[in-house]
Amino acid sequence: MMSPDPRAEMVALLPRLRRFAYGLVNDGHLADDLVQSACLKAMERWDQFEPGTSLSSWMFRIVQNTWLDDYRSRQRRPTDALDEQMEFMVGDDGTTLLESRSEARRVRELIAQLPEDQRAVLLLVTVEGLSYKQTADTLNVPVGTVMSRLARARSRLADALGRHGR
Repeated sequence: MMSPDPRAEMVALLPRLRRFAYGLVNDGHLADDLVQSACLKAMERWDQFEPGTSLSSWMFRIVQNTWLDDYRSRQRRPTDALDEQMEFMVGDDGTTLLESRSEARRVRELIAQLPEDQRAVLLLVTVEGLSYKQTADTLNVPVGTVMSRLARARSRLADALGRHGR
């Protein structure tokens, strides 16, 4: 049986990669740039991909490493990047919509404030739906580290939202 075309598999991963990238950078344009950079790196290093392993894990790792490199570079030259995309979402007008947007914005801000290792684990497990094992493989850390980082991230978010113990 012939294996699927890895290029087609990479194209099929683009929405998930973009969602993960958006969770890391909290900006649609930057997320698109990050995914594009990661895909270019993957194509340049295609010979490093091990057939039979998870392409998605490999690609998530490239996205995360590219983001970390960019993040560290930006730390040396801080910029102001406020995300206002929620204001352009289509939906009903009214108090409920404004409250949900406000809550969503607050959660995104809190996630953006998490340490980078906790943020990556939280996004891969809760947004991308990767198992702890897949996340551990993607980030090249033990499963226990994934569980610990995820617990700390969730606890921090719950504390910040005043929902601990509910």
